[in-house]
Amino acid sequence: MRKSFVFVPLFVLAMGGCTWVHMAPGASAVRVAASAPNGCEKRGEVEVAVKHSVAFIERNELRVREELETLARNEAPGLGADTIHPLGGPLRGAQRWAAWRCGG
Repeated sequence: MRKSFVFVPLFVLAMGGCTWVHMAPGASAVRVAASAPNGCEKRGEVEVAVKHSVAFIERNELRVREELETLARNEAPGLGADTIHPLGGPLRGAQRWAAWRCGG
């Protein structure tokens, strides 16, 4: 019985570092800008979200940020966009992004 009590916290800690989001086809070509790019056409905005905690334990903040960026990049091709930039920082596992078409 004691072994299961040790296993559960170790499992939850290990899951906190896992990446569950993978890059979709075409998303690797999407550029991430720090701010709104000049001379580009705005194609829209997206809000993406991931689990920021598992069983009340906060996940690694860098991993959450990476997953949010990947999700936003995954959405960009569907909007006809080739560039994205964050509209603010992540908040409880969610973040808004603007999508732009800068290329030909």
